[in-house]
Amino acid sequence: MTLNPFYVDDLIKRALLEDINYLDTTTDYMIPEDKRNQATFLAKADGILCGLEVALRVFQLLDDTFHAETFKKDGDAVKKGDVIAELSGNTRSLLKGERTALNLVQHMSGIATATRAAVKAVEGTNASIVDTRKTLPGLRPLQKYAVVCGGGKNHRYNLSDAAMLKDNHIDAAGGITNAITSLRQKVGHMVKIEVETRNLEELHEALNAGADIIMLDNMSPELMKEAVWINNGRALLEASGGITQETLRAVAESGVDIISIGALTHSAKAFDISMKILM
Repeated sequence: MTLNPFYVDDLIKRALLEDINYLDTTTDYMIPEDKRNQATFLAKADGILCGLEVALRVFQLLDDTFHAETFKKDGDAVKKGDVIAELSGNTRSLLKGERTALNLVQHMSGIATATRAAVKAVEGTNASIVDTRKTLPGLRPLQKYAVVCGGGKNHRYNLSDAAMLKDNHIDAAGGITNAITSLRQKVGHMVKIEVETRNLEELHEALNAGADIIMLDNMSPELMKEAVWINNGRALLEASGGITQETLRAVAESGVDIISIGALTHSAKAFDISMKILM
């Protein structure tokens, strides 16, 4: 997965405009216009790096003389104390871009780190770890990219990617069978249909109606294991809802194909990376 450079530049420019507005009162009054410095990006914890090129692009947009030497790349494991990159550029630009750059790389690395932990927890099972649409507005491409860097996979990117029947869709359509039948009559042959089920009765109905993917929503690992037996490979099974690091292994061992975790993107703790100006 790659990031669209036009999207990245637009996001950074909006972030910088929000942070700087028209003046950096501290930097612009204190630092000479022609002063240059070197700086380092330093890991302050153990985790997975993600968003380094995005962070460095902040400084490139502020300073066309900016240069960086990188020692790590997206997806790499880093240890506390590791120097991730050495930066060189106009001092004003380094100071003005610091917070925006760190916000981006810390957030993306936090998601990648959380994803890697989830992937490690299910190693040796059939289950894939995937994200959801529970992303911050405007940041979805960065967040989904970070999940991939952590070893996970992406669920649908947006509402156009696939047909997904959640409980409200099903209730509005008058039931699972009616909802799937209505969709099948209109969608193209490339479109998959996923159905959310809350119990084994709904699972049976979704299978009989020809769902391609069935979500087992907020079911216990024991109930999921029974669902896997009933399904017998007819549809892909996705476990979702309330899954934590502590319950991940049991869910994966039930035999489901996919485990979707909204917390990967909406609740990931920022990974601690600092920028230090060198004298």
